[in-house]
Amino acid sequence: MAFSFCGNDKNISAYSVENGVLNNGCFVDALNLVPHVFLLFITFPILFIGWGSQSSKVQIHHNTWLHFPGHNMRWILTFLLLFVHVCEFAEGIVSNKVMNTDHLHLFMPAFMGFIAATTSVVYYHNIETSNFPKLLLVLFIYWVLAFITKSIKLWKFTEFGVGPQHLRFCITALLVILYGLLMAVEVNVIRVRKYVFFANPQKVKPPEDLQDLGVRFLQPFVNLLSKATYWWMNPLIMGAHKRPIELKKIGKLPIAMRALTNYLRLKDAYEDQRTPEDRDQNPSIWRSMYRAFGRPILLSSTFRYLADLLGFAGPLCISGIVKYLDVTEVVSSEDKKKETYLGVYFMSSAELLQNSSVLSVLLFLALVLQRTFLQASYYVTIETGINLRGALLAMIYNKILRLSTSNMSMGEMTLGQINNLVAIETNQLMWFLFLCPNLWAMPVQIVMGVILLYYLLGWSAVVGASVIVLLAPVQYLIATKLADTQKNTLEHSTDRLKKTTEILKGIKLLKLYAWEDIFCGNVEDTRGKELTSLKTFAFYTSMSIFMNAAIPIAAVLAVRSFQTAVITAVGILIVWCVLSVQKLGEFLQSDEIGDDSWRNGDISVSLNAGKKHTGMTKAINRKQPMRYQMDNYEQPIRRQMRPTETEDVAVKVSNGSFTWGNNLLTLSDINIRIPTGQLTMIVGQVGCGKSSLLLAMLGEMQAIDGVVHWSKPTDCELVHEGNISKNRNSVAYAAQKSWLLNATLEENITFGSPFNKQRYKAVIDACSLQPDIDLLPFGDQTEIGERGINLSGGQRQRICVARALYQNTNIVFLDDPFSALDIHLSDHLMQEGILKFLQDDKRTVVLVTHKLQYLIHADWIIAMKDGSILREGTLKDIQTHDVELYDHWKTLMNRQDQELEKDTQQDSQTTLERKTLRRAFYSREAKNQVDDDDEGDSSIFLFYSVSVSAQVCWCYLSSGGFFMVFLMVFSKLIKHSVIVAIDYWLAVWTSSKTDSGSLNETLSSGIPEQDSHYLPIFITLCAAGITLCLITSLTVEFLGLSAATNLHHNLLNKILHAPIRFFDVTPLGQILNRFSADTNIIDQHIPPTLESLTRSTLLCLSAIGVISSITPAFLIALIPLSVAFYFIQKYFRVASKDLQDLDDSTQLPLLCHFSETAEGLTTIRAFRHEARFKQRMLELTDTNNTAYLFLSAANRWLEVRTDYLGAVIVLTAATASIWSSQYGLPAGGLVGLGLTYALTVSNYLNWVVRNLADLEVQMAAVTKVNSFLGTESENYEGSMEASQVPQDWPQDGEIKIQGLCVRYDPLLKPVLKHVNAYIKPGQKVGICGRTGSGKSSLSLAFFNMVDIFEGKIIIDGIDIYKLPLHTLRSRLSIILQDPVLFSGSIRFNLDPERECSDDRLWEALEIAQLKNMVKSLPGGLDAAVTEGGENFSVGQRQLFCLARAFVRKSSILIMDEATASIDMATENILQKVVMTAFADRTVVTIAHRVHTILTADVVIVMKRGNIVEYDKPKTLLEQEDGMFASFVRADM
Repeated sequence: MAFSFCGNDKNISAYSVENGVLNNGCFVDALNLVPHVFLLFITFPILFIGWGSQSSKVQIHHNTWLHFPGHNMRWILTFLLLFVHVCEFAEGIVSNKVMNTDHLHLFMPAFMGFIAATTSVVYYHNIETSNFPKLLLVLFIYWVLAFITKSIKLWKFTEFGVGPQHLRFCITALLVILYGLLMAVEVNVIRVRKYVFFANPQKVKPPEDLQDLGVRFLQPFVNLLSKATYWWMNPLIMGAHKRPIELKKIGKLPIAMRALTNYLRLKDAYEDQRTPEDRDQNPSIWRSMYRAFGRPILLSSTFRYLADLLGFAGPLCISGIVKYLDVTEVVSSEDKKKETYLGVYFMSSAELLQNSSVLSVLLFLALVLQRTFLQASYYVTIETGINLRGALLAMIYNKILRLSTSNMSMGEMTLGQINNLVAIETNQLMWFLFLCPNLWAMPVQIVMGVILLYYLLGWSAVVGASVIVLLAPVQYLIATKLADTQKNTLEHSTDRLKKTTEILKGIKLLKLYAWEDIFCGNVEDTRGKELTSLKTFAFYTSMSIFMNAAIPIAAVLAVRSFQTAVITAVGILIVWCVLSVQKLGEFLQSDEIGDDSWRNGDISVSLNAGKKHTGMTKAINRKQPMRYQMDNYEQPIRRQMRPTETEDVAVKVSNGSFTWGNNLLTLSDINIRIPTGQLTMIVGQVGCGKSSLLLAMLGEMQAIDGVVHWSKPTDCELVHEGNISKNRNSVAYAAQKSWLLNATLEENITFGSPFNKQRYKAVIDACSLQPDIDLLPFGDQTEIGERGINLSGGQRQRICVARALYQNTNIVFLDDPFSALDIHLSDHLMQEGILKFLQDDKRTVVLVTHKLQYLIHADWIIAMKDGSILREGTLKDIQTHDVELYDHWKTLMNRQDQELEKDTQQDSQTTLERKTLRRAFYSREAKNQVDDDDEGDSSIFLFYSVSVSAQVCWCYLSSGGFFMVFLMVFSKLIKHSVIVAIDYWLAVWTSSKTDSGSLNETLSSGIPEQDSHYLPIFITLCAAGITLCLITSLTVEFLGLSAATNLHHNLLNKILHAPIRFFDVTPLGQILNRFSADTNIIDQHIPPTLESLTRSTLLCLSAIGVISSITPAFLIALIPLSVAFYFIQKYFRVASKDLQDLDDSTQLPLLCHFSETAEGLTTIRAFRHEARFKQRMLELTDTNNTAYLFLSAANRWLEVRTDYLGAVIVLTAATASIWSSQYGLPAGGLVGLGLTYALTVSNYLNWVVRNLADLEVQMAAVTKVNSFLGTESENYEGSMEASQVPQDWPQDGEIKIQGLCVRYDPLLKPVLKHVNAYIKPGQKVGICGRTGSGKSSLSLAFFNMVDIFEGKIIIDGIDIYKLPLHTLRSRLSIILQDPVLFSGSIRFNLDPERECSDDRLWEALEIAQLKNMVKSLPGGLDAAVTEGGENFSVGQRQLFCLARAFVRKSSILIMDEATASIDMATENILQKVVMTAFADRTVVTIAHRVHTILTADVVIVMKRGNIVEYDKPKTLLEQEDGMFASFVRADM
């Protein structure tokens, strides 16, 4: 009967109850079993029945609904209870070993209690999710019974003189307290929910989020265990293997995390800082962030502290295990007698902790808990960070919608800045929050670490710690340097991106002028600066990595100090955040547009109040938020009833002077009225302020003086001005520079209005968009805009006009809608759209135009000159009062009238556009490879992922250079071996010390002799380790750098030298992405990931190697562990890649939406669609945040699992070493070494997986760049040497075209077939023909821009096909249809090669009618040109392009309808100038309007790629049935 319950000792009658039943200790223990058994008996059947019926529940979310009060409290108490039971069990087992025979009653109740506690929590969870509170009574009874039995035990202990010095007494007391608390929790549930003993139980409803099945992010709603281990993510992560995760799968955000909720929180905190007394003070963003999001940060920091304190348990336990490994002395028999009560032995608390097995279990538990708290802390900060980011984005967006236009156009706020705010600054702040807890935790960690070290090592530890402390300032210094270089890098990269964008937008021009290399050089310069700062950055980074690696070696500390790395990271982040907050603050304080209340009703806000007092340019103080403005704005006095004659005025401006905010008056002395329901036209020369006038009426300009007054529809006269029906005060506005959304064509036209089929059809017909729609691959459901199809200017403009027509507003503003349209379309639009569609609706139309022939249709005309009004009235008024002006118009009109009548040739430009569109599509389909992955579905890409990575890594490494790769691998391996050697040597040294310690105490004076041979080797190893650290950190960084340098250089050269066809086919956005996002990843993300991956992998491998060499038994346990690890990482990597893709793909639309809004501010505000755009922004932010939340939750899922695996590894290592120490295998020091290494494994396991997953995602950037490196370049060489070409070629300008055949792509049909022509030197040749007849293709053929596959062009005796491209293109000049200007100076735009004298430049400007304007600019020729030439009007830009062609004194000039957006008068002058200035040169003009070439020497008429007629205009006109004659007749 060896295993009797009460033991079987000889002299004690264990089962006697003479002294009373309760005085038998064994009986009391048996009594303690009763409640546990009772609970198990009752709950098991219920659980099984319950689980059977549970499957029938369909509603997915309610089973995560936790609604019993005291829920979290109960979980925490239960966890504590389990822990105490484990202690009780351990204590029982250890005490039992002391007794002579086995006493089951010492540990059996503890074991049963553990099982019962586990059952109780499972049972509770099932009841809670199935909402069956009555069954909780069982638990209530259990807690009461357990409480009573434990109390009896405690009472008996005190009776027999067992006190707090005994461990079992303490444990029992703890259990009594815990059972009491659990009882209280149970009573509370009854009190609140009244489910029993009360007549009416309380009804509860699930929270809104759980009722909505779209919410899939359950972290806030699941129970504690699932929260801590992310159990609820399992289905998602496992499922990713079968089907890629889509947006549908991750659903919506819970309400508390949506951007709107958080925006309101942050905004309230921001606004609350403005006290009524001091309204002008700028609120601090820091403080508002703290107010809105401080509490979760505190919670997270608490978790972090707990984790850090638990972290110190590891080293302590290890030192304990090593210490007590060999101590196996049994308690002496006298002690045993002393501590025996109730017939059993009671041990003291310290005794339990001297058992190495107990310590290893403790170590395991401490690790698990520490990791759980750490992940909880991370999760809370990340969630807060995401909330903060959502709030900031909403704040920035609201601000963008109120920015004043002058900020945008004067270049104070560029799109790039706004994009940076959105993409970079908000993320910086989010990251700052992530590292916040580290900030608070560091001092605690350092102090605790030093204390602990002192306790373990004595004073030598303090020396080691002081080394760290002394090096901390160095670390900080490095951190600030890093932040500075990072800032520089950022500035350079934005600069480089700006230049690249300009190049790509003007690529056609660069190729035609042979300027690619100049501009390429420009970008390379900036890139050089960027790389220099990247090099500095790499150097500092490697210094910091080196410090992190070297300090621990230098300080030779037992506990590896991880603090230093954190110091650097936190340092950088703090510097960054301060910058970001500063930028955000500046942005939120920048100029806003005046409060538009005057447009909401019939209010005249007198704007003189704003006359430049205290720098305020508006009557409203922009620094005050909206909510105050409404109050302290005295309600504008209602105007008296209007005198009847103004009844029909829609808008009236009196004495208006307006500026764009630079104190120069743009418009002065404006007095105009816009009659209601009539067509008003605004005319005037280029740059006289027509567009500005429209914007001034819309309230986009700053008013220095005067009143803009909008009349109000009469029926709403009495409604409060806030709630006038929405259509009334919105203005349909089509800007001169067309602005499209990234949306379908239909959405661009309806623009948020309800879809009305009939109206939509009418609008499309009026703008003749139907033929274009038919060409698009998905009709009007095709995506257009930046990321969509590249439409031509005319198509974009017609869509914008269509948008204005479709909106149901009373007032329509059209800003030069005809500029990009040819005659045919303009007429159609004028007749069908403006005269018919708009006038039938009796809408007020304001039209800015250069086409004077339409003046006869106008009801009211406003003529402008130099920013003021020249004349206003009907055409009749002007005819009678200002004869001179009328005659001037009349001559111009005659010229235009020639083009007015039905003009057969005039579908030209449009059909051409349609042609190019069609061409772009067919070739796209032909070229439909994977590299369109930006448009394509990302799931196709999944199948490539594994196969791609090997090639791609090879591509990346090879561009880094083989020597560097070899160096990196080699130095890493040696470094890690040295580090292991150092640790091993230390361990051997310490064990030799402890073994010989007892003998050598006499030698303690002076150096013990065995140190003499340990020390030198140790010092050598340390020195080697430190130098290797430096070498490895440098090699990795510089490998990454050289790879980045080569990849970008090749990419830029490939793309700039690609044939023009490539740009027709590839969307601009896609190319830009390679230069921005992908280059950034290659520059800054791949090197650290690579470094981290190699480091953590090698660390894990070396750790496992060390452990197995010390305790070979560990290898057996390694097999199941590695299998588990393999599956975890396999599932995680797939899911992580999907979630990363989702994160990226949802971020793009968000950024686009921001830049789109910034570009189309005027249009959005004119239409009054701010609210709709805000809504869209919130949706996009939420989608992106959902993806990001899931991504970080998945990272936590992985880390919790790998951390637990790490803990198991530590446990097995400890068990293995304890087990083998019984056979006397390893020395104590080596066991310590093994366990320390096991601890590091748990730190690094998850990094291996995370870095692998990250690298896989980041390598996609290399793949994308690589796909572009495959494009073919144009053939720049030619078969002649450049030196063979005469210096002054072509001196005469004689052109022979022989049997020329041209196509755009070998897959497409030829566009020119066997063309023959001869042009004499100095001739003026006009080429005309219908659209698609091949006119423009012919002009491109002169420059060898298209594929000439047969025939040749000979200029001055040289076949151009043989010439090097650069020579050929630099000797001819061309003027294109679309004006392109680059940012820089005017001089740079005219002559980037810096070859011409100033006189020559002025001469060219004079020819182009620009001399006076340029003279008036500050700086003259060196005056600045902003991005895209935005600071000049479209007409002026076209004139600059003419001047550019005149600067290059080439004997051949080609004009591709270069006068499209210039007013008649200027065009007249130009025609004359071209005839005189180019009297001795050959000029080839491609004409859309036949009258421009009537004065030419020769006219060529083309049809379908062939020349049909070729002669002098006079001769051709005499042929009655000829094509040219019919064109001209149609023109007359």
